[in-house]
Amino acid sequence: MASLSISVKHTLPSLLHNQIPKIPISQNLTIVSRSSQSQFYGLKIQNSPSFSTPSSSSPKISIVAKVNKGIVPPPFTLKDQDGKSVSLSKFKGKPVVVYFYPADETPGCTKQACAFRDSYEKFKKAGAEVVGISGDDPASHKAFAKKYRLPFTLLCDEGNKVRKEWGIPGDLFGTLPGRQTYVLDKNGVVQLIYNNQFQPEKHIDETLKLLQSL
Repeated sequence: MASLSISVKHTLPSLLHNQIPKIPISQNLTIVSRSSQSQFYGLKIQNSPSFSTPSSSSPKISIVAKVNKGIVPPPFTLKDQDGKSVSLSKFKGKPVVVYFYPADETPGCTKQACAFRDSYEKFKKAGAEVVGISGDDPASHKAFAKKYRLPFTLLCDEGNKVRKEWGIPGDLFGTLPGRQTYVLDKNGVVQLIYNNQFQPEKHIDETLKLLQSL
C-alpha cells in the first residue's frame, strides 16, 4: 500500500512575510518648533525627498535669518495711505515701531490696528513713531485708516517685496502672511523682533515694554 507524504515548506507567517514587499524608508526630517511667540525669521517650506517612499515626499523646514536683533534692516520706500512716498530713513533720529500684518479689514489685523490706536499716546510719549505695513494698496489703507480712525502711517508693500527682503516668516505652512513687529532705536538698529499671529494685541504690550526701557 502506497503511503502519502505531505511536506510543509512554509509556515503562515513566513508566507505572509514573503508576500509583503519591503519599502525602503529613509528618514531625515528637520523639525522646527515654533511657539506663538516665535523668534524665528524667514521660515520657508519647501518640498524635499528627505522623508520618502518611492511615490511620496513631505515638507522640509529650513530657517533663513535676514533681519535680526542688533542690525540695521534693509531700507525701503513705499506709498502711504495718501499715495505719498515714505522712506524708512525718514524716521531715523527717533524710535520707530514697524509692524507687518496680513491684510486690512481682517479680524486680527483690525484688532491689532485698533490696539495701536488706543495706545498711540503712549507711543508718542515714548517718542516713537508707529508704521503698519501690508500688501494692500493705498486705497484700501486709506479706507481702513478712516474707518477705524488710525492716527499712524500705513504703507503699501504691494508684491510683498519688503516682507521678503526682511525675511518675515509665514504662518500655516506659508499660506498666511506673518504678523511680525520690529522696534528700531533712534539709530535705526533693531532692538526687538516679536512674532505672534494669533494674539495681535500682545504686539502692543511687548513694544511698549521695550520702548519704555530705551
